[in-house]
Amino acid sequence: MKQLIYIFIIAIAFSSCSEFQKAIKSEDIAVKFKMGTDLYESGKYRKALRLFDQIVPKYRGKPQAQKLMYMNAKAHYEVGDYYTSNYHMERFVNSYPESEKAEEMAFLAAKSYYHLPPVYSKEQKETVEAIEKIQSFINAYPNSEFLAEANKMVKELDFKLERKAYEIAKQYHTLGPHNRDYEAAIKAFDNFILDFPGATHKEKAMFYRLDSAYKLAVNSVESKKEERVRNAIEYYDSFKSRFAESEFLEEANKMNAELIELQRQYENKG
Repeated sequence: MKQLIYIFIIAIAFSSCSEFQKAIKSEDIAVKFKMGTDLYESGKYRKALRLFDQIVPKYRGKPQAQKLMYMNAKAHYEVGDYYTSNYHMERFVNSYPESEKAEEMAFLAAKSYYHLPPVYSKEQKETVEAIEKIQSFINAYPNSEFLAEANKMVKELDFKLERKAYEIAKQYHTLGPHNRDYEAAIKAFDNFILDFPGATHKEKAMFYRLDSAYKLAVNSVESKKEERVRNAIEYYDSFKSRFAESEFLEEANKMNAELIELQRQYENKG
């Protein structure tokens, strides 16, 4: 009995392959359309795409073109070809703005961009572009059923940019003992705090900005030390007022005590 089942399954498989090969070689675009649709609906997207690639240009202006463009774009998305899917989906929205599928296509076009950005440590040009595309979707469809997911994606991508900016600033602070650039670190942390006011890394950024300012001050040449001490104390005040319960507060207090003592010495000299 089992042998008969196996033979039956193999026969179906061969028949299916045979039908697919016939459709591939056929000159009849209707045959390719039907087979491609059947494959798409059964989740066999790569095979479906082989047929769609042959007939998409030939269906332009025909009644079935909208359905074909939709399946073609969606199939590219399902196989992870996000560069191609966002192109075809944007074309679909532009060609059929009144379609009931337009909103879904606009969302998946934006989501295709979401899948493209690299890890946070790499260049983030594509991350910025993805945020812009998703935000454009949100603006175009403010009541969309996909709104919650779109907002979640923007939040994730924003965090990538935040972490990238934070790591750049931190790098200036933590490079080897002879290569640290505390002035550059302070500037980078200033920019980070300004660009990401609600940042997850804000507490660390403000602490390491203080630490950079402290180290810059105490290691300065005499002619610059007084001003840098004053600046470092201001960074301490900002940090403490914002994070009074910080895990870094004890260390920050020690730095501030030394800075206050240096400031008193300058006042006494005056």
